[in-house]
Amino acid sequence: MDKFFAAVRNMFSVPDLRRRIYFTLGLLAVYRFGAHITVPGINKDQLERVWGEVGNTLLGVLDLFSGGNLRTISIFALGVMPYITASIIFQLMTVVSPQLKKMQQEEGEAGRQKINQYTRYLTVVLALLQTSFVARWLQGNGVGEPGMAFILVTMLTLTTGTVFVMWLGEQITERGIGNGISLLIFAGIVIGLPSGVVQVVARVRGGDTMATIGVLALLAAIIALIAFIVFMESGRRKIPISYAKRAVGKQTFGGQQTTMPLKVNMSGVIPVIFASSMLAMPQTIMQFVQFDPNAPDSWRSRLNLFFQGFHGGDPYYELVFVSLIVFFTFFYITIVFNVDEVADNLRKHGGFIPGIRPGKATAEHLNGIMTRLTTVGAIYLALVALLPQIILSGFNVGRLPFIGASLDNFFTTTPGLGWIPTGMGYQFYFGGTSLLILVGVAMDTVAQVEAQLVMRNYEGFFGPGSRLRGRRT
Repeated sequence: MDKFFAAVRNMFSVPDLRRRIYFTLGLLAVYRFGAHITVPGINKDQLERVWGEVGNTLLGVLDLFSGGNLRTISIFALGVMPYITASIIFQLMTVVSPQLKKMQQEEGEAGRQKINQYTRYLTVVLALLQTSFVARWLQGNGVGEPGMAFILVTMLTLTTGTVFVMWLGEQITERGIGNGISLLIFAGIVIGLPSGVVQVVARVRGGDTMATIGVLALLAAIIALIAFIVFMESGRRKIPISYAKRAVGKQTFGGQQTTMPLKVNMSGVIPVIFASSMLAMPQTIMQFVQFDPNAPDSWRSRLNLFFQGFHGGDPYYELVFVSLIVFFTFFYITIVFNVDEVADNLRKHGGFIPGIRPGKATAEHLNGIMTRLTTVGAIYLALVALLPQIILSGFNVGRLPFIGASLDNFFTTTPGLGWIPTGMGYQFYFGGTSLLILVGVAMDTVAQVEAQLVMRNYEGFFGPGSRLRGRRT
């Protein structure tokens, strides 16, 4: 702890780093201040009632990344989601579009600046499209005032708020401590933790011994899970790379040994976000499907009844959730890490893996390594996403075929195990997605501050010779 406090003192001893930290904290305060300014014409009481019905749909997932702004329809209701969506679209487009790929690889920094500019334009388009749906949804549920004026004002206000949040993130990245967009998401999630702490304290003060034991077990599980995330996010597979000697005139280049570090979880939290969005989408669509409640045999009523029971804790839901996480993990890795391209670049620069022939053999070798790493990473993401959800919401073992009734009776009648089918009963969201983002952004931020301190010959958080490698969300 002495090294930690010494590093904190060193942070504020460096004028440039101190200025960056204060600048970042100031912009984060502006972001949180905007969360309390709501869109004009909103019926807050009706909004609270409507949100109680749609909190478990895709809107609830979006609210997580907006820091609760969507729940109150503040001017920052969309948060950074349009910008993240636009960034992912262009990231995928660079794979299928030769022009964008050439712009990214051959034009260097100028090309990346052009792609960033295109991303901003697409962000505005997506924000306008999404805000039009939000405005009509608010009107349809009696939350917003009737008329076209409300739709136009809502679209203009929310789009402007999205552009301003995007600007805040870019300013933090350029003039603050970096990772502006990630820090905004981080701040949005952290702001909801005090309410969770209040619930935990209230449960302990109730005097129930079993409740106190359950809280202690929950805290132990969260600490263990955070340690597991840190361990996995720091995991690297180092591939040895050798460069052959090359003679250029009278000078000799190459002949050095290095490594290519491959992350265990190269896809970050994106597969979990995609899987959550895909599962929440049918429930969101059902909010807009009109059906007659007096006609229970209609296909709309049956479909609505199915999705009402298809939620976290249901075995079939969890099976689909895990399957989607695994699928999106492999899908994303095949896009961001092209083994053929990496092998070709190594060959062009005179690099090779010892014992492996350059070219196709190198690509096959890297493909085998990436397959094993991605499998481990997908299992890790599925565990992190699933375990907190089961702890908080429970696992409906009664829905399991053949043994479901017996297991449900066993857990409900055994002291100390009654929480398994029903969960711990907390209403705050502290799921795997939140943990992955919080830990990942914290690791990356600490790593950047550490690098700034070491660069100025100050001792960092982990002492001389130590490094903490973070990751981007």
